[in-house]
Amino acid sequence: QEADGDDRLGLQGDAEGECDGDSKADTPDVPLSTADTDNTPQCLNKALEGLPPRWKNYWIRGVLSLAMISGFFLIIYMGPVTLILVVMTVQIKCFQEIITIGYRVYHSYELPWFRTLSWYFLICVNYFFYGETVADYFGALVQREEPLQFLARYHRFISFALYLAGFCMFVLSLVKKHYRLQFYMFAWTHVTLLIVVTQSHLVIQNLFEGMIWFIVPISIVICNDIMAYLFGFFFGRTPLIKLSPKKTWEGFIGGFFSTVVFGFILAYLLAQFQYFVCPVGFNSETNGFTVECEPSDIFVMQEYTLPAVVQNTLRWKTVNLYPFQIHSIFLSSFASLIGPFGGFFASGFKRAFKIKDFANTIPGHGGIMDRFDCQYLMATFTHVYIASFIRGPNPSKVLQQLLMLQPEQQLSIFHTLHSHLRERDMLPPAAAQAE
Repeated sequence: QEADGDDRLGLQGDAEGECDGDSKADTPDVPLSTADTDNTPQCLNKALEGLPPRWKNYWIRGVLSLAMISGFFLIIYMGPVTLILVVMTVQIKCFQEIITIGYRVYHSYELPWFRTLSWYFLICVNYFFYGETVADYFGALVQREEPLQFLARYHRFISFALYLAGFCMFVLSLVKKHYRLQFYMFAWTHVTLLIVVTQSHLVIQNLFEGMIWFIVPISIVICNDIMAYLFGFFFGRTPLIKLSPKKTWEGFIGGFFSTVVFGFILAYLLAQFQYFVCPVGFNSETNGFTVECEPSDIFVMQEYTLPAVVQNTLRWKTVNLYPFQIHSIFLSSFASLIGPFGGFFASGFKRAFKIKDFANTIPGHGGIMDRFDCQYLMATFTHVYIASFIRGPNPSKVLQQLLMLQPEQQLSIFHTLHSHLRERDMLPPAAAQAE
């Protein structure tokens, strides 16, 4: 029987005496990652020398966390375009960190094209998703530019053709005795695209619904991460899960209550400003983004009657809240109870390849993917939550789609709508007299 080079990866599943999933026989021999080296700035190392390792790591994480939070506020101030560019940058960096882990295994066999094809597929998938976004939200711009009309009309066919070219290149790259390994890495690339690119596209979709749907989910995940770390650091005694030995029940529970309170307060503060609550639109006259609108009902203060038990306890009968604050409780609960499982998933992945972090981009925190493992899960939930409980018909989006139709189609829709409004006696008197 011909030997298969893939056996050196421990991928033969039918061998007798197969060991547990974390055994050495089942784990690819991954060279030590640069993520396992210390890249803390010398000035910070010098300032903290003499501290016990546990407290030194605490201060490094704290200082870098404050720096990242400050940068986050600056990015929000710079507006939607900057936020979109930052999401794209984070997406590319996360993809690079995961693909690099696979490349260390793949490159050792000197098989062709894996890294090239991985980046090619990243470009194809981004072309598809961002093309859909442009056609969806920038219909007026597309209608005005002839080249964009062609790209919008045949966008999905072009996307499929690009992917098909990459698929054929992969088939041509197959090397005898290494087929199984190559298909394994082909799947690696596609799972990475599913986790990273698809989720980052949902982040941008949430952003277009209003920056509050971008800021609040990201902020409550950050809050949960920080508060769970602090409660675990000072009060942690009971291990939570074997995948992350440093996670404790005390940190998990403390992070939950802190995050719900934080999300409730943050929702109240942001719901007062049009800049945060209005959907991000595109103004064809100024060729820029606009965030002006009449706030929807969930961002208008409402009076709620409290349950009888609460009335007897607090002596309050009613309370004034923004409905979005109630939605923030559900978002915060998900970020605290389910969101950490994104981190546990990432911990299991890193343990499978015997690495500490995905990279060493941020001292004390690891790579970008180490900071965004929970964010992607949160982005998906937020997108599903908006689609299920929040989003209604969007007049501006309907108008953009109408403007892309042929003149005779637009006229037909106009007459249909006119007849419908006249039957319901909704036309103003002036319009009836003009008729």
